[in-house]
Amino acid sequence: MEKITILGSANAVAKSDQQNAHLLFETSKRKILVDCGDHAAASLARAGVEINQVTDLILTHFHADHVGSLPLVIMDMWLEKRVEPLTIYGLEITIEKAKKLLDLFDWQKWSNMFPVNFVTVGDAGFPKMIADSEVVVSALPVLHLIPTIGLRFQFTGGRTITYSCDTEPCDSLYTLADKADVLLQEAAGPGKGHTSPEQAGEIAARCGVKQLVLIHYEARRGKKVLIAEAQAKFNGKVVAAEDGLVL
Repeated sequence: MEKITILGSANAVAKSDQQNAHLLFETSKRKILVDCGDHAAASLARAGVEINQVTDLILTHFHADHVGSLPLVIMDMWLEKRVEPLTIYGLEITIEKAKKLLDLFDWQKWSNMFPVNFVTVGDAGFPKMIADSEVVVSALPVLHLIPTIGLRFQFTGGRTITYSCDTEPCDSLYTLADKADVLLQEAAGPGKGHTSPEQAGEIAARCGVKQLVLIHYEARRGKKVLIAEAQAKFNGKVVAAEDGLVL
């Protein structure tokens, strides 16, 4: 059965009990890491996963709180003597910048470096970006300050999980979230490129989701306040993500 772990739940500013938002999606065949702003090896270890068990890495966009530790992720895998290839997915501009970031460390010259495959998501998205007998992962561009993708995970066990990533409400987000069992919705606040908790509730109601999980929020406002704002627009279950939460 699939397992989804919130490795980090914070907005761009990490807190004492919150790392930047990054996620782990597990099946019997794959361990898919989504973003790596903070020290992923540590958060994975807390979830009982070794970093070299990660099969796929999705980079949603090139902001530091989402990709800042990419060189460290690659180095940690190498130091742990990884042999199996790693596949990294992202928009063309995200992949281009990720490669430039890695090149600063001459990563391809490291002795016995493992293979890294890059898969580019087109401007129109990538249906079935990852697909096997247990999960189909699709990506669509959403509306953030820079090019960004949101994600939809459809598991053969029946559950559908949507991750909005950083975005304001938009048509592609509504498509990704349509009738999802769980919507992981960023709730950093109102304004260009982001979503408020109240708007998150509106999206959940409009898309007919079963459960709304607020993520990438400003915890200093208080979780109860954020949840109440979302519940004013959505009658379903609402929770505020915490680091280590398993869905």
